[in-house]
Parts: sequence; structure tokens; C-alpha cells
Amino acid sequence: MAEHIAIFDTTLRDGEQAPGYSMNLEEKLRFARQLEALGVDVIEAGFAIASPGDFASVQAIASAVKESTVASLSRALKKDIDSAWDAVKAAARPRIHTFIATSDLHLEYKLKMSRQQAYDQAVAMVIHARNLCPDIEFSAEDAARTDRDYLCRVVEGVIDAGAAVVNIPDTVGYSMPQEFGDLIAYLMNNVPNIDKTILSVHCHNDLGLAVANSLAGLKAGARQAECTVCGIGERAGNAAVEELVMAIRTRKDLYDYSYNLKTEELYKTSRLLSSITGVAIAPNKAVVGANAFAHESGIHQHGMMANARTYEIMTPESIGLKKTTMVLGKHSGQHAFVKRMEDLGYTLNAEMATKLFTDFKNVADKKKEITDRDLIALMESGTHAAPKIYELDTFVVNSGNNMTATACVTLRRDGKKMQAVEMATGPVYACFKAVERIIKHSYVLEDYQLRAVTEHRDALGEVLVKISDNHGVYRGRGVSTDVIEASMQSLLAAVNRMIEVEEHAVAETEESDHSAGRKAKEWIRLSEEALSRDMKVSGTVKEDVSKEHHHEK
Repeated sequence: MAEHIAIFDTTLRDGEQAPGYSMNLEEKLRFARQLEALGVDVIEAGFAIASPGDFASVQAIASAVKESTVASLSRALKKDIDSAWDAVKAAARPRIHTFIATSDLHLEYKLKMSRQQAYDQAVAMVIHARNLCPDIEFSAEDAARTDRDYLCRVVEGVIDAGAAVVNIPDTVGYSMPQEFGDLIAYLMNNVPNIDKTILSVHCHNDLGLAVANSLAGLKAGARQAECTVCGIGERAGNAAVEELVMAIRTRKDLYDYSYNLKTEELYKTSRLLSSITGVAIAPNKAVVGANAFAHESGIHQHGMMANARTYEIMTPESIGLKKTTMVLGKHSGQHAFVKRMEDLGYTLNAEMATKLFTDFKNVADKKKEITDRDLIALMESGTHAAPKIYELDTFVVNSGNNMTATACVTLRRDGKKMQAVEMATGPVYACFKAVERIIKHSYVLEDYQLRAVTEHRDALGEVLVKISDNHGVYRGRGVSTDVIEASMQSLLAAVNRMIEVEEHAVAETEESDHSAGRKAKEWIRLSEEALSRDMKVSGTVKEDVSKEHHHEK
């Protein structure tokens, strides 16, 4: 019987730490729900003590997720563990994931600890965490470079202390597959109480071996693999969940394991990550890249026509890329459109179906045929849209190679039209400057990406922008057959998020000021009443004294 492998996803913790992949609370919640739909066993939602924002996102995810275990990372410190527990305790299945470094290199230069001190702290903190939460995972940071006998001692100690899962990380991606597999086998054979825990592997990709090392660890006895979607993470990233699971699924002859992951959700999950973060998936990315199932060579195409297995070791359908059996165009109805979206794995409510169908019709008027990738792009740009504060009314651009680009942009807000004209070195830049003049709010353009959704001349242009101001970073996405229009849509989506945050902050400040004013007025009123009472009492006393004085006379 196939042994079960647990999939621990750390996209929202280790993955989100990578430059360019930060997410806000709403985006983390969206992605956590998709991870739950994907079927991961554990969602590491964040590092609760790292910041108030991290704590809030872990807490929100813990409350929203019902099927997957929700974990928060913590150092082996009481304050970290207490914060992690406060963040995850509302989860249906909470977990505290605590760690301490064990390699001599980390102990000497980072922690300034002896081996005994690190051992004592690890055991004490697992006991403390276990008194709060029934599910504790312990990680020996830099385990791959730790003395093996000392590592065995630490693992044995934390298991006795109550760790249900013990993670063995290749923190810096240093190990080779056989070496890492030997390490896991050594622990399996030399830790007396190893049968009382589940060994986990967490491999980094610095030498491009994260998935290979993870598979070697599973083969040697580990039964949990820690991964991220598309392999994102610190430095070169982590083991990619789609690569790991599809390797297991494709090579059942070598890896006879069961898992809960729904592989048909992999493509959708990777696209959502790209949509949220604005970071494109490399075309040659294994499993979910645009070229993963593309065949250009004549020899390959001939083989594919004869039998797909000649050049495809897995099917597009196995990761959620379903073949189109129905062509959509400008004459298609809403029923056919909704059915196709359902085939692609999206469930639309009535309001969203109407909105997306309108967007679809606008595109269909400009394109002869609509592909699945066009539909996915429309879905990603149309769902969870930014608030409609400023809307694009019209734009006119005059540009050429021997002239300065000029843009005339008209926006609408609350039914009122506002217009600005700006000049710049290019048409998109001129439009962006005009928007900035209209909204009267300065921002920094952090990133701008333009890419074609499909390969054809009439392809949709997809634009992703990232802007920032003093309050934070905001992303926007736009899709159109006109790249300048797509650029404007993406900018306005980001701008509207920025304006919403600013106006919310102003409203809170005003409410705080009003509240302070009300309290001040109330204090003045009470003071005046008290003073009035004092004066009355004083007057009465004076009158009595005067009467007594008169009586004495």
C-alpha cells in the first residue's frame, strides 16, 4: 500500500520573503483559499511576531481556512511562540512551527551559543509550545551542515518534548541528493524514538537541487515535504510543489506515495501567484510554464500527432490545462462563456459572470477567436478588482519617433470629469503623468511589465504595474488589445487602491480627532459642572458663616 506524503506549503511565509513577492492581507487570504482548494495539508501562513501585518494575516488565514492545517513560524523563544499561538489558535487545525539553528557555523557566529545551550533551548521551547498547541513542528535550521550525532541528539530531545513533526532543512541548498538522502536515513536508523514523529524535508534551490533533494529525503523515510508554488523563496527559492508532486505522480514506479494534492489545480494556483505578485512565470518553467506543453520541432510535432506519449510524459489536463472543445467568439452567448470558465476551474456568481461576459464581449469585438489564456487573463484582471474611485473616460495620445509624446487623459470620479494634458519621453509615461496630475497624489512607479497573453498579432496585452507612496505598495493589472489602454487600466487599479488606503487613513485620523474633541468637550462640561457645584457649596458655606458671625455679634 502506498505511504502517504504530507505537503507543507510555505509560499506565504518563506516564498513571500523573496524580493518582489510581498502580498497584502487581502491577497494572502485569496492565495490561502486557493492553497486549500489545491489540497495542501499544511499552510504556513507567516511569521506572526515579525510585524503587526504578519500577525494579522496569519490570524485572518487561521480563521478562514477550514480543511488545511494552518501554521505560524516562530523562533525558539517564548515571545515568538506565544505570538504564533495567539495568531493560529482560532484555526480548525492549528500548528506552531518553532526552530533553532544547530550547525556549528550558526551556533558560533549567529547565536553565540554552545551545543548544549541550543539543545536545552530547543527542548524547553518545544515543551512550552506543546503546552499551548497540540500540533508542534520543530526545525533544526541548517541541519544539512550539522554534526550528525549532535543532530540525532537534538531530534531525539524535541520528540520527547512533544514535537509531532521534525523538519530537516537544507537551509542553504548545499547538499547533493545522495548526501541528503543519507542524512535522512541516518536519522531514521539512529534516533531511538523516531517512530513517534514525522520527518519533514525543507530544501532550498541554491544549486538547483531542491526538488531532487526533497525526493531523496522522501525515499529515505521523510513523510512531509515543504514546498512553495513555482519554487519561490529566499535567494534561489525552495522546492517547487508542482515539480515535486508531478514527479511523484509521473514516476509511480519509483515513488509509490499517496498525497491529498489536487494536481488539476496546479496551473490555476501558479497563475494566481503570478497575478497577485505581478511576477511572470518563466516560459520554460517546468510543469506550469507556457512552453511546458508546446512543441515546435517538426520531429516532435510528428511524434505528437502519432502518439502524445512520444514527447509528453504528463498530460496538460493533469495540471488543469484543459483542451478547448468549443471556440468562443463575438457571437457566443453568456451560457457558453460561463460553461467554458467552469471547465477552466472557475466558479462565477451572477454578478461576476455578467461583468466578465461584458469584458469578454469587448475583447471579442477586437479579436477573431478567444483562447483559454485570454479567458484566464480576463478572469485574473476582473476578479478582486480595485475600488472604482477614478475611472478611465478617454485618452488621446500623439507620439512619434521625431516628437515628444503628448497625452490628453480624462478620468471620472463621482460623475465628474477631470482632464489633464502631459508630455513625456513616451506615450505610456505621458499618460501616467497626466493621471498623477489629475489625482493630485504623488507616487513612485516601482515596476512596469508588459507581455502578450498569446502569440498572435491580435493578442491581448497584459500590463502589471507596481506603485508606492508613504503608506505602502500597490499593484494593478490591465488587459486589452491596446497596450496603452491596458497600461492605463493597470495604473488606475493601483492608483485606486492607493487612494482608498489614503482616504481610509484620513477618515480614521478625522474620527480620532473628532473623538478626542468630543472627549475634550465632555471633560470641559464635567469640569464646569464640578466648578459650578463647588461655587454653590462655597456660597452656601459663606452664607452660613456670615449668619453665624452675625448671630455671635
